[in-house]
Amino acid sequence: MKKLSDELLLESYYKAKNLKLGSDFIQLIESELHRRLLVKKTS
Repeated sequence: MKKLSDELLLESYYKAKNLKLGSDFIQLIESELHRRLLVKKTS
């Protein structure tokens, strides 16, 4: 994941959500988004 740009990671996340890909894959992307501080953690 570290080789993906922030922009590409965000784009991948939105596409994965729209395509309703596996929740494990989406959670992996979300974890990386949080690690990069690109989204606020809401829990």
